[in-house]
Amino acid sequence: MRVDKELSKGSHELIILKLLSREDMYGYQIVQRMALLSDNAFSMSQGSLYPFLHRLEDAGLLSSYNMTENGRERVFYHLTGAGRKALADKEDGWKRYVRAMEGILKGGGPC
Repeated sequence: MRVDKELSKGSHELIILKLLSREDMYGYQIVQRMALLSDNAFSMSQGSLYPFLHRLEDAGLLSSYNMTENGRERVFYHLTGAGRKALADKEDGWKRYVRAMEGILKGGGPC
């Protein structure tokens, strides 16, 4: 089941940074891995992904390089030091968000 678009809006940057923290990947790999690891809950078209990757690269969070794989020239993306810092900040923010939302959904305390 896919995640509501409004809920997933802010998640793509965190997802992409996390995936690239594990290994360098090219665009199609990122799209495939995102779908696989989330059981298709998160997806992104390649048409949306590449402008997103370029924005992250322009911000200094990613770098790219060309490499031939299986006879095809591909653009691989690599997480930079600034990207690792941004990932750590986003992971902390996500954990705070989840804790806060769990507090509300569980409804602890008097009303």
